Amino acid sequence: MYGFSGDSMVVEFLKLDKPGDYIVKSWKDRRQIPDKEWNSDLIFDYIAFIHDKTKDFTIPNKVRHDGEFATRNGFPRVIIEPVPRPLYELDNDQLLDILPDIPLWVKCPDYERVDWLNKFVADMWPYLDKAICAQIRSATEPMFAEYVGKYQIEAIEFDNLSLGTIPPEIHGLKVCETNEKELVLEPAVRWAGNPNIVLALKLLSFRITVQLVDLQIFMAPRITLKPLVPTFPCFATLAVSLLGKPDVDFGMSILGGDIMAIPGLYQFVQKTIKRQVASLYIWPQALEIPILDPATVAVKKPVGILHVKVVRAQKLLKKDILGTSDPYVKLNLSGERLPSKKTTIKKRNLNPEWNEKFKLIVKDPGSQVLQLQVFDWDKVGNHDRLGMQFVPLKFLTPYETKEFKLDLLKHTDSYDPQDKKQRGKIVVELMYAPFRADSGKLDGTQDGYSRKESGFDRTSDSEVFGGAGLLSVLIQGAEDVEGERHNNPYAVVFFRGETKRTKMIKRTRDPIWNEEFHYMLEEPPLNEKIHIEVMSKRTGFSFRSKEHLGNVDINLTDVVHNGRINQKYHLIDSKNGVIHVAIKWVTA
Repeated sequence: MYGFSGDSMVVEFLKLDKPGDYIVKSWKDRRQIPDKEWNSDLIFDYIAFIHDKTKDFTIPNKVRHDGEFATRNGFPRVIIEPVPRPLYELDNDQLLDILPDIPLWVKCPDYERVDWLNKFVADMWPYLDKAICAQIRSATEPMFAEYVGKYQIEAIEFDNLSLGTIPPEIHGLKVCETNEKELVLEPAVRWAGNPNIVLALKLLSFRITVQLVDLQIFMAPRITLKPLVPTFPCFATLAVSLLGKPDVDFGMSILGGDIMAIPGLYQFVQKTIKRQVASLYIWPQALEIPILDPATVAVKKPVGILHVKVVRAQKLLKKDILGTSDPYVKLNLSGERLPSKKTTIKKRNLNPEWNEKFKLIVKDPGSQVLQLQVFDWDKVGNHDRLGMQFVPLKFLTPYETKEFKLDLLKHTDSYDPQDKKQRGKIVVELMYAPFRADSGKLDGTQDGYSRKESGFDRTSDSEVFGGAGLLSVLIQGAEDVEGERHNNPYAVVFFRGETKRTKMIKRTRDPIWNEEFHYMLEEPPLNEKIHIEVMSKRTGFSFRSKEHLGNVDINLTDVVHNGRINQKYHLIDSKNGVIHVAIKWVTA
């Protein structure tokens, strides 16, 4: 503890480990200037006076008091520690000022205090920093490579990439209970970091450096571990979504100048980041990160078909110069990686009529959500989103058609007080049809092998249930497939003009894929065949990189009559090769 006194000022402070840094513990102006009217010049003048007399410490250049800064050139830094006060002594305005900084575990009883977790993150942060930065480098290298050679860009690389020494803090953790086989965590994360991220761009003969500084992120993610399985680490997928728009603040220095100081640019960048992040990851949309191989865990199977009729929209926003829009609708189910379905584009129409029908595969009607997004088509540039809405499937009664008239929203946060603009309405008709319980009559595995289609005493087509349904093709694995030059097998499925392929398994003659493909059909695939080929591909460069290992044609009439087949087939053009395939036909 250091202390000095003079004619007008008493200063008491602690010296920190870093040279030139001090925490001022207390000061008293003998001229009785009130605390709220403190004058940092008095402290500077007095410390300068003591320095001249004693030469005992370095003169400070910055004093901070309750968030206010005062600076004098040539001085090191002095931080004045605020005086703690009980909450009951604060008035309403003071409480409102500090309310955002109070941890959630203080304000909300549902949130738990997790000091132990923050201690764990702090101890692991040097190693997490290196691991995360390595992932960032590997993920961005192919992205940067796409731009090299374009727009006169010669190279893009990181000069420095470090997340700094300050780890993020979790200000509270909420654990949500559900009836599903999943664990839902909702942490409140704050990170005011000191990252050292410098990106170098070589353009023509110039080298341009872009530095990210003063990064701050406040967000409330929802982390779902699902499904819970009896295989370590006991969950197959990590799904991350945001419960609200994140607060992201940072500076960007280019060639030594802060471009965020340009008037209007800071607000534009802030809004753009929030809008892009919100459109991708605000709940119920999520970023899904696979943890376990799907082959090692039970994957949710289709249980029904959602029939969607996009009827019309009314009073849409005007986005084009001529005071109109060219709307179309994109629709998909949450938790699916399949491409979105799209309606046709209605040119220059703010009250379009579509009356278009779609069928979507449902795997979990209790948790899945139908996502509807209305866009304005543009010939050049990105299409503008006019509005969006969501319909949870749990609100639907099986086999009962229900009409929904929905107000379009800007984003999923329907309680946003700033979003008061009327965006129009959309009308849809929905009907959920679960698959029939008697679909898939054949539950056992048919032993034996077949080089051609298996023989079957067919009944008349009138005895086969018609109508729309789902054809599921499960490629389980193969045995004794051998190539002349390499053995990296994968399977390719050809059906009705569509081509789908499994992952490649390196250096094996007995691959196990366990990959399933789905086909939505308007009628049973009677008298049709599905063609499957087993190929091998060389991992390095070669003029003959692919090799055919065998193929088989399977008659789907057997599948329609039986409900399903689960059988091994000898591969044509293969000496001993066998492929194991299970095919199922289910109707709603």
